[in-house]
Amino acid sequence: MYKFMIVLEQTGRGYSAYSPDLPGCVATGSTKEETEQNMYGAIEMHIKGLLEDDLPIPKSRTSSEYVVFKCHAQQIA
Repeated sequence: MYKFMIVLEQTGRGYSAYSPDLPGCVATGSTKEETEQNMYGAIEMHIKGLLEDDLPIPKSRTSSEYVVFKCHAQQIA
């Protein structure tokens, strides 16, 4: 079993997704749910391609964290 973090970003027309651990593996969709489902398929196809080419499947090394930043907009300018 493999576990990869994906990044979902809202766009002007829906959502896009990518996995930092799988360069070039991307997906889009109209909703977050559709994009996640499409990304699952993209990861599956990406891994199958790596296996067919006898290339190693990269280990997930990416993590994410929210950082709370407390200040007023005027303090940044």
